[in-house]
Amino acid sequence: MTQNLADTSRPAAPAAESDADSSAANGAAGRGWWRDAVIYQVYPRSFADSNGDGMGDLPGVRSRLPYLRDLGVDAVWLSPFYASPQADAGYDVADYRAVDPMFGTLLDADGLIRDAHELGLRIIVDLVPNHSSDQHEWFQRALREGPGSPLRDRYHFKPGKGADGELPPNDWESIFGGPAWTRTVDPDGTPGDWYLHLFAPEQPDFNWENPAVADEFRSILRFWLDMGVDGFRIDVAHGMVKAPGLPDLGAHDQLKLLGNDVMPFFDQDGVHAIYRAWRRILEEYPGQRIGVAEAWTPTVQRTANYVRPDELHQAFNFQYLGTSWDAAELREVIDLSLDSMRPVDAPTTWVLSNHDVTRHATRFANEPGLGTQIRTPGDRELGLRRARAASLLMLALPGSAYVYQGEELGLPDVTDLPDEVRQDPSFFRAEGQDGFRDGCRVPIPWSGTEAPYGFGPTAGGPSWLPQPDSWAGLSVEVQTGDPTSTLELYRSALTIRRSHPDLGAGESVEWLETGEHLLSFRRGSFVCTVNTGSEPVRIAAPGRILLSSTEAVAVEGETVLPADSTIWWAV
Repeated sequence: MTQNLADTSRPAAPAAESDADSSAANGAAGRGWWRDAVIYQVYPRSFADSNGDGMGDLPGVRSRLPYLRDLGVDAVWLSPFYASPQADAGYDVADYRAVDPMFGTLLDADGLIRDAHELGLRIIVDLVPNHSSDQHEWFQRALREGPGSPLRDRYHFKPGKGADGELPPNDWESIFGGPAWTRTVDPDGTPGDWYLHLFAPEQPDFNWENPAVADEFRSILRFWLDMGVDGFRIDVAHGMVKAPGLPDLGAHDQLKLLGNDVMPFFDQDGVHAIYRAWRRILEEYPGQRIGVAEAWTPTVQRTANYVRPDELHQAFNFQYLGTSWDAAELREVIDLSLDSMRPVDAPTTWVLSNHDVTRHATRFANEPGLGTQIRTPGDRELGLRRARAASLLMLALPGSAYVYQGEELGLPDVTDLPDEVRQDPSFFRAEGQDGFRDGCRVPIPWSGTEAPYGFGPTAGGPSWLPQPDSWAGLSVEVQTGDPTSTLELYRSALTIRRSHPDLGAGESVEWLETGEHLLSFRRGSFVCTVNTGSEPVRIAAPGRILLSSTEAVAVEGETVLPADSTIWWAV
């Protein structure tokens, strides 16, 4: 049942709006706050648990908003908190206008939005338009009413192939493994049509050719905009529209093809008409509301299609996220990213971690080439050193940056979770994703020496995924005030980024000549120098050190740039 809340129609808080509009010191920020924003991703079930049930919730997030303000971020992106059976951690939505009871109520969401705005923070919420839960009212009615129900046309119900329809309608495979089709049972108990689900069977895909689907999501957008949210992160933004006729792909191991070519079920050109319509809705509201695309595309150039001037405002830069810790590779991707966004006048985004990939402190602890889901811890000390350096590089680049909760603490992935506690749905399906996303979703540590480390209100209380004993030394409490900690590094970096006139928004960098394994670029009176190599390098200091990911040493008029480190300079 949809929850109702009176008197929710209002614009974004003036405090947040004026804060963004007044930050002209960061170049193009006056043209749009999102152009230089640092956006912090909160995975609600793993951020803060207010009632001690082991599950993070909206009141918990609300209580920690001052921490995020003091960290120095501009906006908070909340992963799904909608009513859901939780077959895929909330990305299977049963009611888009209700908060799941495990996370709280609409009143809690309203209070969170209001508090965030009073603190000068903006709120971006997840939107899941490619698919719903199989418990969604539309889908349940379609099953009950059987063949001929008009509700079936809002999803992809198709007769099967074979003499008795016993084979799926085409050869598409689920991203989570196995066929992308599940056969239904008709009301009379006989085998029926099949329905499409590009992810779990509990996540049937909407048919966006049906006008009722488009109408419903325009209404959902307005519901949350009236609540005061500042934007939407659009899950599977490259999905929704399927190739006419749902043609066979003619290949197996289709997951390996993703990101290499346009697929008949992803990155179809028809999605752009949807986003043009959504952009018109966003522009009806004051306060510069935005749309952010989670679009996995074959090239950065195709990603740029999602952020043309009449479509969305940002798109995640997955090509950068997947780049190895290598100076030449990083420079190539940075140039390609900036070059691709410049023609559409969109900001480039930079991201190192999120709720679907192994944390970069663990990715960089392993040998390159293992992908973004890694099962081994690698060299923890090496991974943290590289992660700190990579974070400073990311925050120095022109555009907008995303920080995933806990990366400011230097958290590694938990790679040794026992099978019996795992909850990633792809873990339980063959031949799909690796199924190890749980490792980056373990609740973060706040304080204390005993689990759940302040995640919940009681020492020794539960957490939905177990936390390692070693995390006692990585908590917010332990790291606060320690000048060598990763948390204080992030706080310092975000303070400098906000105040320095040549950081934040922009569309290019001036590369400086360097040696092997080195990156160096200039942005006005700011220089960033990176050593991705395994040996220290002596360089001529271009100016005064503003911040360093590791301790730099001056030797005979030069500066020793340690291995796997980044230095910010004022010149």
